[in-house]
Amino acid sequence: MKVTKWQLPLQTASLVVGFMVWVIISSLIANMRADIELTEGQVSIVTAVPVVLGSILRVFLGFWTNKIGARNLFTISFIALLFPVFYISIADSFADLVIGGLFLGIGGAVFSIGVTSLPKYYPKEKHGFVNGIYGAGNIGTAITAFAAPVIANAYGWNTAVRMFLIILILFAVLNFLFGDRKEPKVHASLTDQIKGVYKDQKIWFLSLFYFITFGSFVALTVYLPNFLVNHFGLDTVDAGLRTAGFITLATLMRPVGGWLGDRFNPFFMLMFVFAGLTASGALLSFSPNIELYTVGCLSIAFCAGIGNGVVFKLVPLYFSKQAGIVNGIVSAIGGLGGFFPPIVLTIVFGITGHYAIGFMALSEFALASFIIVVWMYYQEKLSLESKIFDHTAQGMMITDPNGTIQKVNSSFTKLTGYQYDEVVGKTPSVLRSGRHGKEFYQEMWEMIREKGFWQGEIWNKRKNGEIYKEYLTISEINDEGGTAKYYIGSFSDLSNDPKKS
Repeated sequence: MKVTKWQLPLQTASLVVGFMVWVIISSLIANMRADIELTEGQVSIVTAVPVVLGSILRVFLGFWTNKIGARNLFTISFIALLFPVFYISIADSFADLVIGGLFLGIGGAVFSIGVTSLPKYYPKEKHGFVNGIYGAGNIGTAITAFAAPVIANAYGWNTAVRMFLIILILFAVLNFLFGDRKEPKVHASLTDQIKGVYKDQKIWFLSLFYFITFGSFVALTVYLPNFLVNHFGLDTVDAGLRTAGFITLATLMRPVGGWLGDRFNPFFMLMFVFAGLTASGALLSFSPNIELYTVGCLSIAFCAGIGNGVVFKLVPLYFSKQAGIVNGIVSAIGGLGGFFPPIVLTIVFGITGHYAIGFMALSEFALASFIIVVWMYYQEKLSLESKIFDHTAQGMMITDPNGTIQKVNSSFTKLTGYQYDEVVGKTPSVLRSGRHGKEFYQEMWEMIREKGFWQGEIWNKRKNGEIYKEYLTISEINDEGGTAKYYIGSFSDLSNDPKKS
């Protein structure tokens, strides 16, 4: 098998390991509290801290993937993770967990490596599905959420943490041996790449969408184990199993979301995603019983998983030349989306005694995102129509019902010599050659009013005074009530065609 064929399974498995390590503290926090005295506020902090560095580092790892390749970055990242994992295994204070947890963020940051590297090996029509498969590596959080408490109950949480050292060493070696040494590199400065994208509003909209979809996934992943134990009185293994179910569903939906983004309009898929998240957040805000709470959480997992896959279909579609830095920025903001909710929920609960306001905030953010997606869809549609109008080979002109020119395309300028500003606001009479009498134009408009269009040969005049023959089609565009709103004229030059002269 060629080295390039190994990259998708190798990098996906590496992401699994990275995410397994990323959630060590949140998965074992209930066990750790038996030995380390922590307040509820401190629990929220230590479970959220790994998200901070895991988010910020994504920008730089996305950029450096294009500079030195996925093989080197995965290897370095796993070696670096050995130190915080061992430090956490001997932690005995809140400060130890904060320090170790901060550097666990490297495990979450490796996400940027694969989404930047893997699209280099596949055509664009498969980017959504490929990134979806890679993104399914977040199943690693489910593995840790389920397995770590079981191991901790049998052998102690310190031993459970140290077992991750073996896995990290193994995958550092695998990436060093089987990673692609010849991965295509992109040599551009970080500053130049940021300057090339930060003014594009699409990057910030995509970041918002990922902030909601991936943020809700990360937030519930780190929050559920402790929340289910304290709020519903479940034991740590049962809470871990339910959290693993949430993670598994979201993970399975991610490649499905990427595939749907390849097959259908990604904006339609995001409309569905944010409508579902709006309803789910509203349901959770009513603090339901465990059954309805389960329904709300699984609905979030379903929608967030699909949304995560769709967003990373759009990133390489819009930013193929700056994919590394854009992947890093979008995934970083998405990671930060998982940092704030656990802390906000804890603060809200401390003030009000329930979580309603916190979950309703998710619902409102999702609703705002739904509205933005609808707007982007119609903007994209208008942009496409504008590109078709501007780049067609025929000269085109749009007038209002009174015959005032509203818009012309570049081919119009090329064929007539008139610039855009020289004809907009005037009437098509500026093109008249004088070779046709009033009867000709009267018959033309009678046919347009009767049939909705006219087509035929006509003599017109260029800006330089040259008379030329063109084949012209005029079409009437009506509103819903049948009233003419616009007239569109399209024409081609026949003066150089010996068959038409």
